Amino acid sequence: MLVAWLLLLAAIVAEVFATASLPRTDQFRDPAWTAAVIGGYALSIWLLTLVIRTLPVSVAYAVWAGLGTAGIAVIGVLFLDERMDIVKAAALLMIIGGVVVLNLHGTH
Repeated sequence: MLVAWLLLLAAIVAEVFATASLPRTDQFRDPAWTAAVIGGYALSIWLLTLVIRTLPVSVAYAVWAGLGTAGIAVIGVLFLDERMDIVKAAALLMIIGGVVVLNLHGTH
């Protein structure tokens, strides 16, 4: 079970890396960054397929999507000059809260 969660974390990191790299592709005209983005997404999906052998797909996907969304929002603010305001912060907290509730509910 721990291995599945670590693989899920790796899938999230790969997806966030790929998404954060999208602006560097220059609309897919830069082959190196384009390959990095496609490779990151492919790695993320492959890892997710390994995870759902152990974890329920609904929980795995919710965690992957929710934490990926929160992760890219944080990366956007820290490294991509995006703004953080109270509405965005509240939305991220709701996403994280939803992931927590799904996980707690999935254990019963």
